[in-house]
Amino acid sequence: MLALFKKTSELDKLQKRYEKLMKEWHTLSATNRGESDKKYAEAQKILDQIEILQK
Repeated sequence: MLALFKKTSELDKLQKRYEKLMKEWHTLSATNRGESDKKYAEAQKILDQIEILQK
C-alpha cells in the first residue's frame, strides 16, 4: 500500500529510460542501422547521467 504513494527517484526514471532505449536499440540493430546508432547514443548520454547521480 505504501508503495502506491512512493515517488520514483530521478535515478529510477533514468534507469527505466535507459532500459527502454537499449531494447529499442537492439530491435533496430537488425533493421535500421542509422536509427539504431541514434538510440545507442541517446542511451549512452542517459548512462552518463546515471553514473553522475550514483556518485
